[in-house]
Amino acid sequence: MMQRANFRQYRIAAFIAAMLAMPSAALAQSAGLGAAGELVDPDILRVCADPSNMPFSDQSGKGFENKLAELVAAKTGRKSVAYTWYPMATGFVRNTLRSNHCDIIMGYAQGDDLVQNTNAYYRSTYVMVYRKGAGLDDVVSIEDKTLAGKKIGVVAGTPPAANLAKAGYMRSVVPYPLMVDTRLAPSMADVMIKDLMKGTIDVAILWGPMAGYYAHEINPDLAVVSLAKEKSGHMAYRITMGVRPSDQEWKRTLNKVIKENQPEINRILGEYHVPLIDENDKPITQ
Repeated sequence: MMQRANFRQYRIAAFIAAMLAMPSAALAQSAGLGAAGELVDPDILRVCADPSNMPFSDQSGKGFENKLAELVAAKTGRKSVAYTWYPMATGFVRNTLRSNHCDIIMGYAQGDDLVQNTNAYYRSTYVMVYRKGAGLDDVVSIEDKTLAGKKIGVVAGTPPAANLAKAGYMRSVVPYPLMVDTRLAPSMADVMIKDLMKGTIDVAILWGPMAGYYAHEINPDLAVVSLAKEKSGHMAYRITMGVRPSDQEWKRTLNKVIKENQPEINRILGEYHVPLIDENDKPITQ
Protein backbone atom coordinates (compact mmCIF):
# COMPACT_ATOMS: atom_id res chain seq x y z
CA MET A 1 0.00 0.00 0.00
CA MET A 2 1.38 3.37 -1.01
CA GLN A 3 2.59 5.57 1.82
CA ARG A 4 1.44 9.14 1.65
CA ALA A 5 2.05 12.37 3.42
CA ASN A 6 -0.42 13.51 6.01
CA PHE A 7 -0.01 17.17 5.02
CA ARG A 8 -0.82 19.35 3.70
CA GLN A 9 -0.03 19.76 7.33
CA TYR A 10 2.97 17.89 6.22
CA ARG A 11 2.84 18.56 2.52
CA ILE A 12 5.28 21.44 2.88
CA ALA A 13 7.91 18.92 3.89
CA ALA A 14 6.47 16.05 1.88
CA PHE A 15 6.61 17.95 -1.41
CA ILE A 16 10.37 18.03 -1.21
CA ALA A 17 10.58 14.26 -1.03
CA ALA A 18 7.42 13.25 -2.85
CA MET A 19 7.30 15.36 -6.00
CA LEU A 20 10.05 14.12 -8.33
CA ALA A 21 11.28 15.96 -11.40
CA MET A 22 9.32 15.25 -14.60
CA PRO A 23 10.94 14.47 -17.97
CA SER A 24 10.79 17.46 -20.27
CA ALA A 25 8.78 15.37 -22.76
CA ALA A 26 5.92 15.39 -20.30
CA LEU A 27 5.40 19.06 -21.03
CA ALA A 28 4.22 18.14 -24.50
CA GLN A 29 1.30 16.28 -22.97
CA SER A 30 0.03 19.58 -21.59
CA ALA A 31 -0.78 20.93 -25.03
CA GLY A 32 -4.31 20.34 -26.22
CA LEU A 33 -7.58 21.85 -27.31
CA GLY A 34 -9.62 24.58 -25.69
CA ALA A 35 -9.00 28.21 -24.87
CA ALA A 36 -5.57 29.37 -26.03
CA GLY A 37 -4.75 25.79 -27.02
CA GLU A 38 -5.04 24.57 -23.44
CA LEU A 39 -6.45 21.17 -22.52
CA VAL A 40 -8.80 22.54 -19.87
CA ASP A 41 -12.38 21.28 -19.80
CA PRO A 42 -14.72 24.26 -20.37
CA ASP A 43 -17.76 22.56 -18.79
CA ILE A 44 -16.43 20.56 -15.83
CA LEU A 45 -13.93 21.60 -13.17
CA ARG A 46 -11.60 18.60 -13.16
CA VAL A 47 -9.81 18.50 -9.81
CA CYS A 48 -6.79 16.44 -8.70
CA ALA A 49 -7.16 15.56 -5.01
CA ASP A 50 -6.34 13.20 -2.17
CA PRO A 51 -9.39 11.10 -1.23
CA SER A 52 -8.70 11.07 2.53
CA ASN A 53 -6.89 14.17 3.74
CA MET A 54 -9.10 16.23 6.04
CA PRO A 55 -9.45 19.11 6.48
CA PHE A 56 -8.21 19.65 2.92
CA SER A 57 -9.92 17.14 0.67
CA ASP A 58 -12.10 14.13 1.18
CA GLN A 59 -13.90 11.77 -1.18
CA SER A 60 -17.19 12.59 0.53
CA GLY A 61 -16.69 16.30 -0.19
CA LYS A 62 -16.22 17.45 3.42
CA GLY A 63 -12.86 19.23 3.06
CA PHE A 64 -12.35 22.95 2.58
CA GLU A 65 -10.68 22.37 -0.76
CA ASN A 66 -13.84 20.57 -1.87
CA LYS A 67 -15.80 23.71 -0.92
CA LEU A 68 -13.30 25.92 -2.72
CA ALA A 69 -13.59 23.74 -5.84
CA GLU A 70 -17.35 24.30 -5.83
CA LEU A 71 -16.74 28.04 -5.58
CA VAL A 72 -14.25 28.02 -8.47
CA ALA A 73 -16.61 25.93 -10.60
CA ALA A 74 -19.45 28.36 -10.03
CA LYS A 75 -17.31 31.42 -10.74
CA THR A 76 -15.85 29.98 -13.95
CA GLY A 77 -19.16 28.79 -15.37
CA ARG A 78 -18.50 25.08 -14.94
CA LYS A 79 -21.55 22.85 -14.65
CA SER A 80 -20.01 20.47 -12.12
CA VAL A 81 -16.88 19.31 -10.31
CA ALA A 82 -15.22 15.98 -11.15
CA TYR A 83 -12.33 14.46 -9.21
CA THR A 84 -9.30 12.37 -10.02
CA TRP A 85 -8.40 10.82 -6.66
CA TYR A 86 -4.80 9.98 -5.90
CA PRO A 87 -2.88 9.80 -2.59
CA MET A 88 -0.69 12.81 -1.87
CA ALA A 89 2.58 10.96 -2.38
CA THR A 90 5.31 10.35 -4.93
CA GLY A 91 3.80 10.56 -8.41
CA PHE A 92 0.78 12.68 -7.48
CA VAL A 93 1.41 15.43 -10.05
CA ARG A 94 2.69 13.00 -12.68
CA ASN A 95 -0.35 10.75 -12.45
CA THR A 96 -2.98 13.48 -12.22
CA LEU A 97 -2.32 16.98 -13.55
CA ARG A 98 0.57 16.14 -15.87
CA SER A 99 -1.34 13.16 -17.31
CA ASN A 100 -4.24 15.47 -18.19
CA HIS A 101 -6.70 13.60 -15.99
CA CYS A 102 -7.56 16.89 -14.27
CA ASP A 103 -6.91 20.61 -14.62
CA ILE A 104 -6.28 21.95 -11.12
CA ILE A 105 -4.75 21.06 -7.76
CA MET A 106 -6.72 23.10 -5.23
CA GLY A 107 -3.92 23.56 -2.69
CA TYR A 108 -0.23 23.67 -3.57
CA ALA A 109 2.67 25.36 -1.78
CA GLN A 110 4.14 28.24 -3.74
CA GLY A 111 7.51 27.68 -5.36
CA ASP A 112 7.52 24.08 -6.57
CA ASP A 113 8.31 23.96 -10.31
CA LEU A 114 6.30 20.78 -10.98
CA VAL A 115 3.24 22.98 -11.41
CA GLN A 116 2.50 26.54 -12.37
CA ASN A 117 1.27 28.40 -9.32
CA THR A 118 -1.63 30.80 -9.32
CA ASN A 119 -1.49 33.76 -7.00
CA ALA A 120 -1.63 32.66 -3.38
CA TYR A 121 -5.16 32.51 -1.97
CA TYR A 122 -4.04 32.08 1.62
CA ARG A 123 -0.96 32.18 3.80
CA SER A 124 -0.63 30.10 6.94
CA THR A 125 2.01 28.95 9.35
CA TYR A 126 3.15 26.20 11.67
CA VAL A 127 1.65 26.62 15.11
CA MET A 128 2.08 25.53 18.70
CA VAL A 129 -0.92 23.97 20.45
CA TYR A 130 -1.24 23.56 24.22
CA ARG A 131 -3.85 23.42 26.95
CA LYS A 132 -4.70 26.74 28.53
CA GLY A 133 -3.90 26.99 32.21
CA ALA A 134 -1.17 24.35 32.02
CA GLY A 135 1.71 26.77 32.69
CA LEU A 136 2.34 27.63 29.03
CA ASP A 137 -0.09 30.49 28.46
CA ASP A 138 2.64 33.06 27.72
CA VAL A 139 4.69 30.82 25.42
CA VAL A 140 4.78 32.15 21.85
CA SER A 141 8.11 30.81 20.56
CA ILE A 142 10.02 27.55 20.33
CA GLU A 143 12.96 29.36 21.94
CA ASP A 144 11.00 30.03 25.15
CA LYS A 145 12.83 28.47 28.12
CA THR A 146 9.47 27.48 29.61
CA LEU A 147 9.46 24.59 27.14
CA ALA A 148 12.58 23.06 28.71
CA GLY A 149 11.68 19.60 29.99
CA LYS A 150 8.21 19.67 28.44
CA LYS A 151 7.12 16.78 26.23
CA ILE A 152 6.90 18.35 22.78
CA GLY A 153 5.17 16.54 19.94
CA VAL A 154 6.45 17.38 16.46
CA VAL A 155 6.27 15.71 13.07
CA ALA A 156 9.69 14.42 12.02
CA GLY A 157 11.20 16.25 9.06
CA THR A 158 9.04 19.37 9.32
CA PRO A 159 10.61 22.84 9.75
CA PRO A 160 9.88 23.24 13.50
CA ALA A 161 11.91 20.11 14.26
CA ALA A 162 15.10 21.96 13.27
CA ASN A 163 14.23 24.83 15.60
CA LEU A 164 13.62 22.42 18.47
CA ALA A 165 17.04 20.88 17.87
CA LYS A 166 18.66 24.32 17.79
CA ALA A 167 16.96 25.22 21.08
CA GLY A 168 18.32 22.04 22.68
CA TYR A 169 14.95 20.39 23.30
CA MET A 170 15.37 17.18 21.31
CA ARG A 171 15.68 15.04 24.45
CA SER A 172 12.10 15.86 25.36
CA VAL A 173 10.70 15.70 21.83
CA VAL A 174 8.08 13.06 21.02
CA PRO A 175 8.40 12.42 17.26
CA TYR A 176 5.44 11.62 15.03
CA PRO A 177 5.83 10.12 11.54
CA LEU A 178 5.76 12.34 8.48
CA MET A 179 4.36 9.62 6.25
CA VAL A 180 1.10 7.89 7.09
CA ASP A 181 -1.66 6.33 5.01
CA THR A 182 -4.79 8.01 6.36
CA ARG A 183 -6.97 5.57 4.44
CA LEU A 184 -5.85 3.02 7.02
CA ALA A 185 -4.92 5.10 10.07
CA PRO A 186 -6.05 8.35 11.71
CA SER A 187 -4.55 11.65 10.66
CA MET A 188 -1.35 12.30 12.59
CA ALA A 189 -2.72 15.72 13.54
CA ASP A 190 -5.75 14.01 15.07
CA VAL A 191 -3.44 11.66 17.00
CA MET A 192 -1.23 14.52 18.24
CA ILE A 193 -4.11 16.64 19.53
CA LYS A 194 -5.65 13.65 21.29
CA ASP A 195 -2.26 12.84 22.84
CA LEU A 196 -2.11 16.44 24.04
CA MET A 197 -5.47 16.07 25.74
CA LYS A 198 -4.39 12.79 27.35
CA GLY A 199 -1.17 14.31 28.67
CA THR A 200 1.09 12.12 26.54
CA ILE A 201 2.60 15.38 25.30
CA ASP A 202 2.47 18.91 26.73
CA VAL A 203 2.77 20.76 23.44
CA ALA A 204 1.93 19.87 19.83
CA ILE A 205 3.71 21.66 16.99
CA LEU A 206 2.21 21.15 13.54
CA TRP A 207 1.00 22.78 10.34
CA GLY A 208 -1.62 25.41 11.10
CA PRO A 209 -4.55 24.37 8.89
CA MET A 210 -4.55 20.87 10.37
CA ALA A 211 -3.91 22.13 13.90
CA GLY A 212 -6.74 24.63 13.77
CA TYR A 213 -9.22 22.10 12.43
CA TYR A 214 -8.42 19.23 14.78
CA ALA A 215 -7.96 21.43 17.84
CA HIS A 216 -11.43 22.86 17.31
CA GLU A 217 -12.91 19.39 16.69
CA ILE A 218 -11.36 17.88 19.83
CA ASN A 219 -11.29 20.82 22.26
CA PRO A 220 -12.13 24.35 21.06
CA ASP A 221 -10.53 25.83 24.18
CA LEU A 222 -6.99 24.79 23.22
CA ALA A 223 -4.48 27.57 22.54
CA VAL A 224 -3.28 27.69 18.91
CA VAL A 225 -0.25 30.00 18.67
CA SER A 226 1.36 31.12 15.40
CA LEU A 227 5.07 30.44 14.92
CA ALA A 228 5.37 32.77 11.93
CA LYS A 229 7.73 35.10 13.78
CA GLU A 230 10.32 32.50 14.77
CA LYS A 231 13.79 34.02 14.46
CA SER A 232 15.03 31.15 12.31
CA GLY A 233 13.49 28.62 9.96
CA HIS A 234 10.68 28.96 7.47
CA MET A 235 7.36 28.56 9.27
CA ALA A 236 4.91 30.44 7.01
CA TYR A 237 3.89 29.42 3.50
CA ARG A 238 1.75 30.80 0.71
CA ILE A 239 -0.74 28.32 -0.69
CA THR A 240 -1.83 28.54 -4.31
CA MET A 241 -3.76 26.54 -6.86
CA GLY A 242 -1.57 24.46 -9.18
CA VAL A 243 -2.06 24.17 -12.95
CA ARG A 244 0.03 22.86 -15.84
CA PRO A 245 2.94 25.11 -16.94
CA SER A 246 1.36 25.52 -20.39
CA ASP A 247 -2.05 26.68 -19.11
CA GLN A 248 -1.42 30.42 -18.98
CA GLU A 249 -4.98 31.50 -19.76
CA TRP A 250 -6.38 29.11 -17.16
CA LYS A 251 -3.99 30.55 -14.58
CA ARG A 252 -5.15 34.07 -15.40
CA THR A 253 -8.78 32.97 -15.06
CA LEU A 254 -8.08 31.49 -11.62
CA ASN A 255 -6.15 34.56 -10.51
CA LYS A 256 -9.21 36.65 -11.38
CA VAL A 257 -11.44 34.30 -9.38
CA ILE A 258 -9.12 34.53 -6.38
CA LYS A 259 -8.91 38.33 -6.52
CA GLU A 260 -12.65 38.83 -6.88
CA ASN A 261 -13.64 36.27 -4.24
CA GLN A 262 -10.99 36.58 -1.52
CA PRO A 263 -13.52 37.44 1.22
CA GLU A 264 -15.56 34.33 0.38
CA ILE A 265 -12.39 32.21 0.27
CA ASN A 266 -11.39 33.53 3.69
CA ARG A 267 -14.87 32.78 5.00
CA ILE A 268 -14.61 29.14 3.89
CA LEU A 269 -11.15 28.79 5.40
CA GLY A 270 -12.40 30.41 8.59
CA GLU A 271 -15.14 27.79 8.91
CA TYR A 272 -12.37 25.19 9.15
CA HIS A 273 -10.37 27.30 11.64
CA VAL A 274 -7.39 27.72 9.31
CA PRO A 275 -4.93 30.21 10.89
CA LEU A 276 -4.64 32.92 8.24
CA ILE A 277 -1.82 35.48 8.31
CA ASP A 278 -0.99 38.43 6.08
CA GLU A 279 2.39 39.28 4.57
CA ASN A 280 3.39 40.98 7.83
CA ASP A 281 2.62 37.80 9.80
CA LYS A 282 -0.40 39.40 11.40
CA PRO A 283 -3.53 37.26 11.84
CA ILE A 284 -6.39 37.76 9.39
CA THR A 285 -9.71 37.64 11.22
CA GLN A 286 -13.18 37.29 9.77
